[in-house]
Amino acid sequence: MSQYTFPMSDPLPPCPDSPRSPQPPLSSLAPLVSFLARAERLLARIEPLLPPASPAPDWNAAVAFQWRKRGAAGYLQPVPRPSPIRLADLRDIDEQKARIDANTQQFVAGRPANNVLLTGARGSGKSSLIKALLNEYAARGLRVIEVEKHDLINLPDIVDLVEGRPERFIVFCDDLSFDAGDSTFRALKVVLDGSIAAAPDNVLIYATSNRRHLMPEYFEENLEAHSVGEEIHPGEAIEEKVSLSERFGLWLSFYPFDQDAYLDIVAHWLRSFGCKEAEIARAERDALNWALQRGSRSGRVAWQFAKDWAGAHGARRGRGR
Repeated sequence: MSQYTFPMSDPLPPCPDSPRSPQPPLSSLAPLVSFLARAERLLARIEPLLPPASPAPDWNAAVAFQWRKRGAAGYLQPVPRPSPIRLADLRDIDEQKARIDANTQQFVAGRPANNVLLTGARGSGKSSLIKALLNEYAARGLRVIEVEKHDLINLPDIVDLVEGRPERFIVFCDDLSFDAGDSTFRALKVVLDGSIAAAPDNVLIYATSNRRHLMPEYFEENLEAHSVGEEIHPGEAIEEKVSLSERFGLWLSFYPFDQDAYLDIVAHWLRSFGCKEAEIARAERDALNWALQRGSRSGRVAWQFAKDWAGAHGARRGRGR
């Protein structure tokens, strides 16, 4: 019987646990140990400077929230005492009040509703309407999240937080306007109606502004034939400016009050402070002088006069705006 001789393969490397395996000298580990020690000291110095983790929203803590920043992270801060103003407190804006109230009722009921842009005269009750709607429908699940203009870039994060919640959320931005090239301008456009992802049906945006088109426009932009700076197609630039306000489905315009409307608002607030009708009649001339000094007959000016006059005459504390 033939015998075969098989070639021997290369010897296997020694097992790491084998006494024959070479051990690295301790001197070669010294740089690694030194590096790790320095890294630990660096982390210990950096850790106190890092922002704490953003707290999860406490949805049971309040019906109104404000978006706040802690370092680079944002979070929803509950508002413990929202404004107590009611829809009945807002006078001489009946048409605007009826339209936004109907839109909000549709939203709270889970029916289709529009984003709303409220524009016009200062102090005419635009932001007060949003506060009053919250008081009217909070018991039916309405919530308001107030966002500053410079934080609109975080709107996608806010929408992610509330998507799927049973509540109905109005994202409220007061006194909205943009400068040319403002990055938040495009962020708001995307959330309103410009993303491939559909906006959740439990979120609407209500914004107030003194400008109808939200961005500055110039006389030289009025004619397509004229050049505007180095813009070759100025008409397209103008269309971009108008496009943001057009993404709000409902526009509500507010106008300055005449004298009778102003005095009616003054009388309402004086009654809320407990003033008698004779006192209210006696306050009319002072109210008109107050408006003349301020250069405005607005609801805000009427409220400020009523506080001043009622306080000076010892009236009780009433509801606020």
